[in-house]
Amino acid sequence: MERLKSLLGIIKDKVSQSKAAIVSNPNTLSLHLALLRATTHHPFTPPGHKHLTTLLSFGLGSRVTAAAAIQALMDRLQTTHDASVAIKCLIIVHHIIKHGSFILQDQLSVYPSTGGRNYLKLSNFRDNTTPFTWELSSWVRWYARYLENLLSTSRVLGFFLCSTSSSVDKDKEEERVSSLLNSDLLREIDSLVSLLEEMCKRPDSLQVHGNNLLDVIMGSVVEDYLSTMSEVSTRVIELTERLSCLSFGDSLELVCTLKRLEERKERLLVLSNKKRVLIETYWGLIDELKDRVGKEKLYREERMIVSYGRRDKASESARFGDRVLNYGDSVRFSSARFDLNRFPLLVV
Repeated sequence: MERLKSLLGIIKDKVSQSKAAIVSNPNTLSLHLALLRATTHHPFTPPGHKHLTTLLSFGLGSRVTAAAAIQALMDRLQTTHDASVAIKCLIIVHHIIKHGSFILQDQLSVYPSTGGRNYLKLSNFRDNTTPFTWELSSWVRWYARYLENLLSTSRVLGFFLCSTSSSVDKDKEEERVSSLLNSDLLREIDSLVSLLEEMCKRPDSLQVHGNNLLDVIMGSVVEDYLSTMSEVSTRVIELTERLSCLSFGDSLELVCTLKRLEERKERLLVLSNKKRVLIETYWGLIDELKDRVGKEKLYREERMIVSYGRRDKASESARFGDRVLNYGDSVRFSSARFDLNRFPLLVV
């Protein structure tokens, strides 16, 4: 079955490329051929660098050509029922996010043309041709969710996270973060943590090593992990500076977010052995903030208890005073007692 599927895939690729050469517009022929050659039906061959470079070149011209490239990619992704083709399309989407021009990234982020979020619509994707493609389908579904989350987080941050073409100068980024309101800062760190959580949901059904497609995916995800942790640490440092100024509600939200991150720590640590010292530094900053938030929360709770105790005592004193006054008022002495001589005494 596997050999038959591979043979049928080769035939489909040849037919698709021949058809594109005949019916495609001469202006977009190179686009369609590059896309078809990058997304073959072969289950282990990732998109070639040459074809990826050709696809990225369509983002160097006008917005029209960039939109045509994204439209062709999405048509290919949403019409295929082959897991290998779908996952290669997603690899190209990820490559555009990381290495594409701003025009190409922008067209990707606003697809479909009606605006809004980038819905890849692969939550129900299934390729049940073979046991391998069935298991590979779980990677298609997860990878699509992950890329949607990556694009969503990029919108929250205001720049394409993990992108080389829109990389933010570190000093400028720290300055921007320091100018954020507490609510915006917490919203950004929450979105970054959500992205890290999605990384942890990767399937375990297939062995990553030995499958070139999955090796390419996880290589890109590991790079994203390092970039995301860097962005988290920048915001953690800023939150550490503001800790005493956070409201009780903001502190509680921060505690919940850090707890979510801590619960994924072990699964995230196994992602990469690269830059181990830097990763440990990031986690050290997070642990330090978590401890300080806990101490600050405890300190505030103790202050609230003391404050409530004083308030209760003050209230009790006030209530006691009220009782005395009310009692005094209820047994008010009549001034007539000073004029008793006006009334005759009764003698028994």
